[in-house]
Amino acid sequence: MALLARLRALLSRPATASKVGMRRPTTAAPSDDAPREDALRALLVEDPNNVTAFAALAEIVRRHAEGDDPVDPLTADHEHVTHRVSSDVAVWALAEELAGNPRAWYPLIELGRLSLAEDHEGAMRRLAGACEREHTGLAVAEGVRTLREAALPGDGLGLGVGHWNPRDHIPEAGRQVVLAALEAVRPLEARRHLRELEENANNDEARAMVLDLQPRVAAAEAADAAPGAH
Repeated sequence: MALLARLRALLSRPATASKVGMRRPTTAAPSDDAPREDALRALLVEDPNNVTAFAALAEIVRRHAEGDDPVDPLTADHEHVTHRVSSDVAVWALAEELAGNPRAWYPLIELGRLSLAEDHEGAMRRLAGACEREHTGLAVAEGVRTLREAALPGDGLGLGVGHWNPRDHIPEAGRQVVLAALEAVRPLEARRHLRELEENANNDEARAMVLDLQPRVAAAEAADAAPGAH
């Protein structure tokens, strides 16, 4: 599993800032993706948190890492794992380059997501670092969502509680915190955070979120109060 070892080595080395606007040197012939790749890299030099550009470039580097060779049916499972790890290494390298920019928070979210299975403590540091670099709540929302999607709602709740500012952050950050509390089966905390979200709901979007969450929190409270729930 040499590729797993490569991923572990990448996870353990310190982040470095490199020339993200340039494609890596290669002896291969330029691909049809080269002009688009260069354009996406230029966008990310200007804004390392351009989520759309990052996703598009990540798809390109994944495709290059996985290659287009036909899969031998006798080794299909092994090839699938090898290609997946290889593509993760490629995306890790891209995110690590971008994370060297002190304005970059979204690349840290990606690094956190990629490292959760191999380096949970490091992943949590990266997600927290993203939240510290970003001040509107976007990073909080993405960080908590990342942990929820990894079936770690308790960690998501902890990240949210540590970094969510109900007064200044976007409503989606609060919604993610409430959802994490519900999925972690902590209805009292869900109610408290929903109340904070409601108290700071100063637009239609936020009020709609509160209305959507109210019955879910009430149902969780009822389930928690039911006989035999504990």
